[in-house]
Amino acid sequence: MNIVLLKEPDWIDARSVRLDDHRAEHLARILKVTLGQTVRVGLINGDKGIGRITAVGNDTITLDVDLTDAPPPRHRTQLVLALPRPKMLRRILRTVAEFGVSELHLIHSYRVEKSFWQSPYLDQDKVEVALIQGLERAGDTLLPKVIQHRRFKPFMEDHLSTIADGRDVLIAHPGHHDVFPSDATTSKTVLIGPEGGFIDYEVDLARKLGAIPVSLGHRIFSVDTAVCTALARDLT
Repeated sequence: MNIVLLKEPDWIDARSVRLDDHRAEHLARILKVTLGQTVRVGLINGDKGIGRITAVGNDTITLDVDLTDAPPPRHRTQLVLALPRPKMLRRILRTVAEFGVSELHLIHSYRVEKSFWQSPYLDQDKVEVALIQGLERAGDTLLPKVIQHRRFKPFMEDHLSTIADGRDVLIAHPGHHDVFPSDATTSKTVLIGPEGGFIDYEVDLARKLGAIPVSLGHRIFSVDTAVCTALARDLT
């Protein structure tokens, strides 16, 4: 935990917060904080700053908080991802938050098992937990938006162009395509398929709608590795 993320209910007055959950336990047992010590804090979807320990109870920590710094800049890649296996989804949610992605669109695909859409990991509270874990690692405060689209063709035909909003649209797909561009100054929308990749029909439809097939290299990656590879190409 590289930042203590705060929620509105944590405030007990205009400047102070009281923590009584896993955050208090981490501060007390892992960081072993003492009175007067300062730690990095941030308000979820708000600013960052410093918290000074003012009280340490049996199960609670109280801090005076001063939020003076804006969150780090957002990643310039918008991610469209065929829904991965549930356990992998949890890892990818953390990764997306760590990289500072603003939007993640989860879509259906021919090779996505329909049972994946019934996973409890898609519940809003569990999605938020995974995203917060990523923010805590990265020292960030802004939660990515995660939007679910359960039908492939309607998403592609009715929503993709609106979501892309003028960005270049790239579809990462094995084959003899141009190498994925490394340009942190250009906003782009990137489509990444499921294990086994998009089927030909899906790639062809994406191309008809303006997506450009690109290669992540000579190797075949798992979905979570492909996500990291694509996002790392555009780090500033």
